[in-house]
Amino acid sequence: MMPATIAEAGAAFRAKRLSPVELTRACLDRIARLNGQLHAFVKVTEERALAGARASEARHAAGAPLGPLDGIPFAHKDIVATAGIETTCCSRIRTGHVPAADGAAASRLAAAGTVLLGKLTTHEFALGGPSFDLPTPPARNPWDPARFTGGSSSGSGAAVAAGLVLGATGTDTMGSIRSPAHFCGITGIKPSYGLVGRSGVFPLAQSLDHVGPMARTAEDCALLLQVMAGADAEDPASAGRAAAGLDTLGAGLKGLRIGVIRHFHEADNRASPAMLANLDAALGVFRDLGATVADVALPPLAEWHAVAATIMIAEAHAIHAPWLRERFFDYGSLFRERVVLGAAIGSEDYLRAQRHRRVLCAAMARAFASHDLLVTVGQPGEAPRIEDVSRYGVFELGSLAAPFNVTGGPSVSVCTGFGSGDMPTGMQIAGPAFADALVLRAAHAYQQETEWHRRRPAMAPD
Repeated sequence: MMPATIAEAGAAFRAKRLSPVELTRACLDRIARLNGQLHAFVKVTEERALAGARASEARHAAGAPLGPLDGIPFAHKDIVATAGIETTCCSRIRTGHVPAADGAAASRLAAAGTVLLGKLTTHEFALGGPSFDLPTPPARNPWDPARFTGGSSSGSGAAVAAGLVLGATGTDTMGSIRSPAHFCGITGIKPSYGLVGRSGVFPLAQSLDHVGPMARTAEDCALLLQVMAGADAEDPASAGRAAAGLDTLGAGLKGLRIGVIRHFHEADNRASPAMLANLDAALGVFRDLGATVADVALPPLAEWHAVAATIMIAEAHAIHAPWLRERFFDYGSLFRERVVLGAAIGSEDYLRAQRHRRVLCAAMARAFASHDLLVTVGQPGEAPRIEDVSRYGVFELGSLAAPFNVTGGPSVSVCTGFGSGDMPTGMQIAGPAFADALVLRAAHAYQQETEWHRRRPAMAPD
């Protein structure tokens, strides 16, 4: 049996039970077997992967690995620049674009010895939903290929859940790490704004964009974030700081104060019965671990959603306006129909949204004055059938993920069980700015007490 997690693979390498080449070949074999159904990869870099695995194996044999990620099979969302490898954003607009250099996060992960297996499907330019008029088909959910993966880091969610890779990059503007993590039953963290550099990542909305890791467990996400975080001289929003405190992952939850934003998922955008029941069970685990749990009220979810959606579409339109004028029909219909709405957002609307953003951030800060962490569900329900995903869903209901893009604080999605159609359910654990270690600590404590993160899709058992 191959290791399921980065931490397990590292232990197997150190014990000489497994080599990076063996693990890479196993992942490549799985990609060959399953990617035709899942469409998680848009490009597989097999020769490069095997060369990287052989180099890693030599370092391990010499007793000089680069760190805990050396030899780990990995892949990047196709909006993350990779030197010498086509990076298309899954759009005709960028077909043939081959970056000269890695993006900041990709560069850090390469320097840590990760083995690059290729590029992963995204919604076009990281906006929209499943589109069927793009150069490549949309990714499918390994738990049920008829179901949606969430987006826009759709290939990342599918690839990690199916064991095609042990980790992947995602980006998150209004939930695009946490949504596929939720629907695919894995773990994904949207780090604090500015913690992970974004240079070399094609922007969607720069005041909301985050780059972060997706993996099977909170422990794996912590290992990845430790490497990905740090100063990025080419990202003006870079916080210039490392991810502090990740060595406290096993410190437990005793004495932590957890606030439940119950009105978000019970009234503002009511979640499915399984989502609610599984969240309540998760809160019971937190109590058993010594945390105090109490309800907390914030402004209605609709306010957070309106602010985030207005800012996102206005900023996205500003980026794409020249191409929209010159190459309108080279975009997929779903992307162009959404982003063109940004032309109707005037400066007054945009500035009003940014001003109200400050009001909402102040409300969140008051909540964190009396709570260490905040919890809500990740999505209102289990993954829908792919043909049932609304073309304008990003505008229709309050996004449960958007509040933490508005504030920029960290938020991790964790599987809480299974519901309708035997599809994953999940929760978000959020913290104040740069409390990334604390949210991962809570997620890790929950996963140490439960088994949901160990369950695998029938099509891709470990």
